Amino acid sequence: MKIKRSKPEKVTVGNFTVKIYHRVRDGKYHKFELADYSLGYRRLRSFSDAAEARNEALKIARQLASGDATAATMRNSEAASFGRAIELLRPTGVPLELAAAHYAEAFKILGGDRMIEAAKDFMRRNPVERRPRTVKQVADELIELKTKRNVSERYVQELRYQLNKICERFSCDISSLTTGDLQLWFDRLDAAPRSIRNLRSAASTLFRFAEARAYIGKGENPAIATEKINAKNGDDIEIYSPNEIARLFKVADDNIKPALAIQAFTGIRTAELMRLDWQAVKLERDHIEITASNAKTASRRIVPILPNLKSWLEPHAKKTGMIFPSGADYYHELMREAAGATKTDTIPAVQLKHNALRHSFISYRVATIQNVAQVALEAGNSPAMIFAHYRELVTAADAKTWFAIAPETPANVVSISK
Repeated sequence: MKIKRSKPEKVTVGNFTVKIYHRVRDGKYHKFELADYSLGYRRLRSFSDAAEARNEALKIARQLASGDATAATMRNSEAASFGRAIELLRPTGVPLELAAAHYAEAFKILGGDRMIEAAKDFMRRNPVERRPRTVKQVADELIELKTKRNVSERYVQELRYQLNKICERFSCDISSLTTGDLQLWFDRLDAAPRSIRNLRSAASTLFRFAEARAYIGKGENPAIATEKINAKNGDDIEIYSPNEIARLFKVADDNIKPALAIQAFTGIRTAELMRLDWQAVKLERDHIEITASNAKTASRRIVPILPNLKSWLEPHAKKTGMIFPSGADYYHELMREAAGATKTDTIPAVQLKHNALRHSFISYRVATIQNVAQVALEAGNSPAMIFAHYRELVTAADAKTWFAIAPETPANVVSISK
């Protein structure tokens, strides 16, 4: 058998060349062989048709030129790994070099080969089907749900008030908020610690709601990691002077005058005041009934309506409805506004004091009637508690002035105590 060999035909793309050998056996059998190095070693591939051999040679040359067949310079095992990597990446459209760079960076960040676990955790926290929700949208959903579930009206009002503050500050997608965003806001608020604590609590409620509905990732409630607010005000107990309370009444919004008067002249707690309905105010009997369900001590008590208090309540009295329907925080906000409004060019503003309305009433009431046991019953405390925590030494004259403060009180009546 005689085989005739000729010079190879070269198919070149860029710097890469694939050779095709034309073999003729016995003068009539033609065969075209090309040298394929795409797997890292020389492999002769035979074709009976010259055009078919040239097409395959052109394909290999293009692969080599584009870098897709770097395996031509690799050992067999390396070439196989390279080819498999290319196949795995093909559906993603990501080049092998970029994929390797991303893997190396992730390996460095995670401290080892933990990419699969990290990806699963990310998807658990950030499901593909999550739809964007603004802070206000989520807050509205929360309020709607609480209302449908017949949560107390008082709680819903208070929550709505707090959430409105949060929505005013943050108008972004709720999933973009971070612990740092909330903490910086809390730090810059010009508000009492108790108010900031209430805001933090409302924010935590909002984000728990969002987390349960996959609006944010699991375990990504940013409010939880913010600094806890210590709202304790220490052991120092202060009272208002008759002058200070008269100045507050003079500038206070009409919406809070009944509530302010009840606290100043009965000493009931703010929490009890926020649950107080006009039905409990018995003007014709001169007393207010604090029911067991509304009292802190869970004990019913009767609080007298003194003459000056009656004059404050009569213009505002209703048959039913809450004394102050807008919640404790809004009540405190209006009180802060009133205190600020007492400032003049020559007199500084009245400084608000924690629990001072209650403490003032107890102190002035004890000075008036000289009966700690009776005052303890009216205030819902024990006599020992009043002696230990509330009683301030005030003069009988100041006490008389305190309980004389009424809507028509002339300014000079309260000028004795600065």
